[in-house]
Amino acid sequence: MRKLVAGKLHGIYVTEANLNYHGSITLDPDHCEQAGILPMEFVEIWNKNSGARISTYVILGERGSRCCILNGAAARTCQPGDQIIICNSVYLDESQLTSLKPKVLTFDEQNHVRDRLSYSVNIDDDGRYTFDILDEGETVLPIPLLVSGAQ
Repeated sequence: MRKLVAGKLHGIYVTEANLNYHGSITLDPDHCEQAGILPMEFVEIWNKNSGARISTYVILGERGSRCCILNGAAARTCQPGDQIIICNSVYLDESQLTSLKPKVLTFDEQNHVRDRLSYSVNIDDDGRYTFDILDEGETVLPIPLLVSGAQ
């Protein structure tokens, strides 16, 4: 079994940090449903501002609120305005990899969904893995491959 990305809220902004609540991250149910994140599910959180990486579980906030609230100890790792990545995962046998199509949402500064993407892994004619990022219309998007200054 391999641990694989199942869904992701990429670049969502922290709306509140509540040190006195008893743990977790509170998220808008609309965002969770679109990315396939369940209430009480453990997620990894990566803070793009500070580099902090934590794990906690999801509780659902008010639908349509666009909230992203770090609670309890997690509130020490992220402050309002920080941009974070929230990722859930699933354990699958490698043979099921090509059936997995993780949903990825990206956000603007008000936590409106900007892009709805998905990841797709396939096997080419030579038996090697391929990886694509797809937009809502299933159009393959470019993947950045060059390192700055490389030719």
